[in-house]
Amino acid sequence: MNDKVLPKEDSDFSLPGRMDESNSAYFEPEIEPKSKSKALAIFGIAFVLVAAGVFSYYFLNQSEIDSQILDNTTFKTLEEKMVKHYGVGQFGSDHAHAALAIFINGDKIDFSHPQFQIQSKYIHFENDNPYLIHKHATDVPLDMLFASFGLEITPECIVLGHEADARKHCINSEKSMTFLVNGKSFSKINLYEIRHNDRILISFGNSELVSEQLEYLEGLDIHDIPKSSKIVPGKNISI
Repeated sequence: MNDKVLPKEDSDFSLPGRMDESNSAYFEPEIEPKSKSKALAIFGIAFVLVAAGVFSYYFLNQSEIDSQILDNTTFKTLEEKMVKHYGVGQFGSDHAHAALAIFINGDKIDFSHPQFQIQSKYIHFENDNPYLIHKHATDVPLDMLFASFGLEITPECIVLGHEADARKHCINSEKSMTFLVNGKSFSKINLYEIRHNDRILISFGNSELVSEQLEYLEGLDIHDIPKSSKIVPGKNISI
């Protein structure tokens, strides 16, 4: 029987664990479990089917979806929507001045404050004037002026401000509402389109005060239409 030859002390095979390196686990690549590959394949197929369904729905309903996108408030301002709704003419197609007085329980709203000044290019107050309306296009109703600074007027109520801090005044057995254009009753005042030199009174509260309020309105000066216009810097609005 031949004697076994021990490896030399300086041989690599004499190092601890050296013999383990001959194990196939050190040299064969790791094989991914079949279950994981199958799951990825199913996910990929499902994604393709869902994507195909979404694109198919869009192309079948493209017109309706696009119109909804264009009507979204992200893409359109309130003024732009009202221009389309009322069929407002091109900016500069008209120019008219009118005096407006709104009384709530005997107190007049002062439109000289900044929140009321030039909030719409089509119809607005300007130059810190507390009553004089300027209109710069055809077919512009008073509703556009009111909406531009958060005022809502109906035959029953006056609502001033936005939802969080709105002040609402509605008719009851003791309070009434009066709408007058040049001294004549006008029921749907928010739809009225001003003409040059109009005098408009909106009064909520004690009807006995209306005659006194009319007298105040008649005393207001209505400026003539200027022959030349100037541009308000930063707002592109001629006045």
